[in-house]
Amino acid sequence: MNTRQFDLKNIRPEISSATINDNMSADERFQNLVLRPIIKFQNDLLLEVFRNYIRKHKSVFYDLSLEKRLLYIENAIQKDMKLRNSMKGMIIGCFTVEEYLIYIENSSALNKRMMNITKERILSHIQLLEKPELMQAV
Repeated sequence: MNTRQFDLKNIRPEISSATINDNMSADERFQNLVLRPIIKFQNDLLLEVFRNYIRKHKSVFYDLSLEKRLLYIENAIQKDMKLRNSMKGMIIGCFTVEEYLIYIENSSALNKRMMNITKERILSHIQLLEKPELMQAV
């Protein structure tokens, strides 16, 4: 195993709740073995990217109700191609060459899974997306 491949796999967090069995599809297996650990590893960076996205869009996010904030996050990740591609790049950049070769075989379906997991992580950390000055006061 080359050094890059070993190092990449070594830094990924273990996800104890991720199940792997013989009945699951190849996409689901890839999701649980590769995507989930990488997205968890990249969590802080992905959150910071989204904070920057909020700032670049005039911080309207902060004036929204919780329900509208949830929709804002969903819409941003689903519809803003620049944001999507940036986030995908941060995740794909953590693939080994072998994983990348698997990924390109079914990138469309795997991209969908990747963005859904990313969206869910950001939604589950919405409390960390408060106005920066409010966070400093705490």
